[in-house]
Amino acid sequence: MKYRLLGQTGLYVSELCLGAMTFGAQGFWEAMGGLKQEAVNELVRVAYEGGINFFDTANVYSMVQSETLLGQA
Repeated sequence: MKYRLLGQTGLYVSELCLGAMTFGAQGFWEAMGGLKQEAVNELVRVAYEGGINFFDTANVYSMVQSETLLGQA
């Protein structure tokens, strides 16, 4: 995995990012994926073992459920 320095923070993040838009299924976002905790755990595990340390989520994805599932993983 290749890493890049994040600005002047001293933190290196993976060039690849795992997006969490499909995590959870609340409201409109149910049509995007609806992944439950077990599937999220597996995706995060595989990504992390592959060197990914950069995860993208937003408080609007599944009405905060995406962030919650990612945090629990």
